[in-house]
Amino acid sequence: MFIHKLYRFFFALVIVSVLLLAYNWHKDYEFDTNPLSQKLEKQIFEKKQQTRQLLRVNFGFDLDVPLLVSEKLPSSLFGAAVFTQDEKIIIYLNKKRFKESSDYMIHHVIPHEYAHAVMFYLKDFSKEQSGHSIKWQNICKKLNGIKCDRFVDNHDIIIGKTSF
Repeated sequence: MFIHKLYRFFFALVIVSVLLLAYNWHKDYEFDTNPLSQKLEKQIFEKKQQTRQLLRVNFGFDLDVPLLVSEKLPSSLFGAAVFTQDEKIIIYLNKKRFKESSDYMIHHVIPHEYAHAVMFYLKDFSKEQSGHSIKWQNICKKLNGIKCDRFVDNHDIIIGKTSF
């Protein structure tokens, strides 16, 4: 009798596990094969508008940089501000990273990359100002960047994205 109950318990556990696995696979498949949700697109747009307003207030100019969500960025990158050969500035956001934490992407990465875009706009390409300079850090803070550290600690990124 006990063996029969144990068998039923483990059978039910296996069925529930398979269903959860199928559900998670389906969610991943849907995310990978579809564009971001309209809710996320709206949040990105609103953050962009907020950042542009901060640019106007703090720096006296407006910079309308396209924010493109891309699946082609390596997983190690959250985003990238690019200055093209024809002097256009584009910000790419890594779609894969939105799956992990959309809040982190919106509230940390967008101001971070916009600060790089401002450096490009100002044509400040000197060696001293490359990467995460003090000037970049000050711009990032004025754009309400949450973590505008000059040196990125990957441990902070992982811990900052988790909810526990």
